[in-house]
Amino acid sequence: MSTLAHVQSIFTRSSVNAEQEAVRQENLAIAAGLKRQEAGLLDELIVRYQHRLLRYLLFLTSSRELAEDLFQEVWMRVLMRGAQYNGKARFDTWLFTIARNLVIDYRRKRTLASLDELFEGSSEDDRPMSFEVADEQPSPFDRLSSGEDRERVSEALLELDTVYREVLVLRFHEDLSLQEIATVTRAPLSTVKSRLYRGLAAIKPTLEASARPVEVAG
Repeated sequence: MSTLAHVQSIFTRSSVNAEQEAVRQENLAIAAGLKRQEAGLLDELIVRYQHRLLRYLLFLTSSRELAEDLFQEVWMRVLMRGAQYNGKARFDTWLFTIARNLVIDYRRKRTLASLDELFEGSSEDDRPMSFEVADEQPSPFDRLSSGEDRERVSEALLELDTVYREVLVLRFHEDLSLQEIATVTRAPLSTVKSRLYRGLAAIKPTLEASARPVEVAG
């Protein structure tokens, strides 16, 4: 390795470490604020995460009305159980875990299905309808393409079974790592990887139509 490359490598590692430390400190600050029931913190979190949370719920429920109801319930859980968040994981990972558990609880009460069955496959009638969620910050999938390309990617996602769609949404829309997705879904890392690559294989023709590649490494 050349001297220049070595120096660049050092600066890159330093930058990544600094960013990771900043995220860690932020998570700890959020955890401390929730434990103290800090005034205004919940409002700040809602403003910051509302678009991502609603988008995730829409993908899981296929219903805007239900997604909005569960959206409110998620934040009630955050308010009531905020002391349980210890800051060791990213806040959005904890938030999506709450949201997923609420969806499972709702479906279990409605269908009496087992937890394993709730996210296994989907019928034609169970596929989600098209929707839009306003968000000022583009997700990695949004940055993948624009215009018609983006619409094709979104339509391809909506055609996937829930187990594959969820992993792709968490990885590319919400920018979670594979380990964080495993935490949210309570699935082994190997299962998450399998679902990710099967999902990508299903929408491969759409992705290949885009000019820029998607990075899947966790």
